[in-house]
Parts: sequence; structure tokens; C-alpha cells
Amino acid sequence: MDILFIADPLERFKIYKDSTYAMMAEAARRGHTLHACEPRHLAWVGGRVEADVRRFEIAGDTADLHRETWFKDTPDASGGRALTDFDAVIMRKDPPFDMEYVTSTWLLEMAERAGAKIFNKPQSIRDHSEKLAIGEFAQFVAPTLVTRSAARLRKFHEEHQDVILKPLDGMGGMGVFRVKPDGMNLGSIIEMLSEDGARSVMAQKFIPAIKDGDKRILLIGGEPVPYSLARIPQGNEVRGNLAAGGLGRAQPLTGRDMEIARTLGPTLAARGLLLVGLDAIGDWLTEVNVTSPTCFREIMEQTGFDVAAMFIDALERAAA
Repeated sequence: MDILFIADPLERFKIYKDSTYAMMAEAARRGHTLHACEPRHLAWVGGRVEADVRRFEIAGDTADLHRETWFKDTPDASGGRALTDFDAVIMRKDPPFDMEYVTSTWLLEMAERAGAKIFNKPQSIRDHSEKLAIGEFAQFVAPTLVTRSAARLRKFHEEHQDVILKPLDGMGGMGVFRVKPDGMNLGSIIEMLSEDGARSVMAQKFIPAIKDGDKRILLIGGEPVPYSLARIPQGNEVRGNLAAGGLGRAQPLTGRDMEIARTLGPTLAARGLLLVGLDAIGDWLTEVNVTSPTCFREIMEQTGFDVAAMFIDALERAAA
């Protein structure tokens, strides 16, 4: 297959922990041809969506995940190509989920209507707020509030005492605050996150099980990877995100993890979401990640389960 990855610049990849690299390496191992571009390279021209792409190959010893040079370009095969030329297009651009990101999904949707096979489905990426999507599965969600109202946020804190406050468009643990029963700095946090009532804020009852990790549960083609990655806060941190210094520990899915995964998996897969990252703390679902879910590499290294192979298997079936 000819596969196009829409992602951040290849030069910025940290391959020892990058899930997109794990996908690329497995695809190359199977003989698929790799191309890459960034969202800024997409264009609608002459009635079609095309991109300035770079064809590349995996270079060096693939067992060395710290090598400086991990790819080499094939310049004579690069340039402007219609997205319909590819057997599969994989959208792996990291947030922020801003208007440029939304515009990318519109362009990808136009290409999809012309016959391009795009994963995850652009409309479903756009329609699933990674924070708010949990509302569809409220039976798995701890007490949660989304509002611009400072009064409602204060009342929520008064009721639940120990709460987490966070923006709806953050990633990697950015802007996540814990407010304990003493309410220290609650007013300032609400003002900052809501921008004095201009932006919505999510409040969730604090889940003590965070000490055992914020679990990433991967769904591929609607099926759960049998291991989660528990991202465990370190020191005085309340955030388990790896980007915030959390320690990643792979572990088998619990019964509750499997219940959540089996319930959500078929629904999300039917919407064209080939890869989903569910976040759970203890028994509670906290996020549904659809933009560029990660944690392949950590699970693969710690358990031996080949997540990348499971993903490329699913991609080959979906693109057939």
C-alpha cells in the first residue's frame, strides 16, 4: 500500500516513544510505501484535495530507538499528489485542536468524498471533543460538570469538596488543577481557566485512584489492546500524563476496563474511528482521545504485545 501520514515534522519525532513512528516502522517492515506531510501542506486546487508530500524510507538499525537518523527522503518521488492516490491516509497531527485543525478535517472530508480512505474519519475527529465525548457514556463517568459559570463551578466544589478543573482543549495535562476542600485559589483558577466566563471549563470529582495511574486503554478497529498504560503521577504531581512527568506502567486490562472498552468499541469503530485512546482513572472513564492517541511504544516494550502490528492489521483490513 501507499500510505500517507499527516503528522508533525519527521525531524521532531522522538522515535523511542513515538506511536506514529511505531506504525511507520511496522508498515515499512511489511513492504508498504511511506509518505508524510503536515496539515499546512494540504490544499484544495483544481477541484481536488492534494498535498505536498515527502516519500521516505526507514533508515538505520530499527532496534536502535535512539539513533539520530531514522529516515531518509526519496526526493525524486516527492511533490504534489492527490490524496485519492494513496491507499490509506492516516491523520496523526497532535493538537492543539484549533481552527486550523478543524480546517484540515474539512479538507480531508472533501478528499474522502472523492474516494480517499482516511483514518481516523475526519468528521468523527471533528465531532468528538476529547473531553466532552464522555457525556455519551455517562454510566462510566464520575460526577462531572462543564460550564462557563463561576457560580456553578463553586457549587460543584462545595458539593464534592475535592475536584479537578481543566480546560476543554488542553493536552498532555496542560491547565489541570486540583482544588482540595479548603478551596485554596479556587476563584483565581476559575477566572484563569474560564477567562472570566468566556470559555467553558470541565470540573470532575477527584478520583483517589489516580495514585495508581491515569490509564490509557487503546481501541483498534473497535477491539481493545489487552494492556493499558497506567501513567502514574510522580512526587506532588496530580497529573499522570507522560508529558507532565508521569511514569508509564503497562498492565493487563481490569474487568471494568474491559467493560468500558467492549461497550464503547463497536460504537466508535462504526463511526470510522480506527484508533481511539480511552482514559480511565480507577473505574471511571475520563476522556475519549481520537486525534493522535499514543502509548504504543511503552506497551510494546513492557509487555511484548505488538500494538503496531495490531494497528497495521486493522488498517490493511479497513483500506482493502
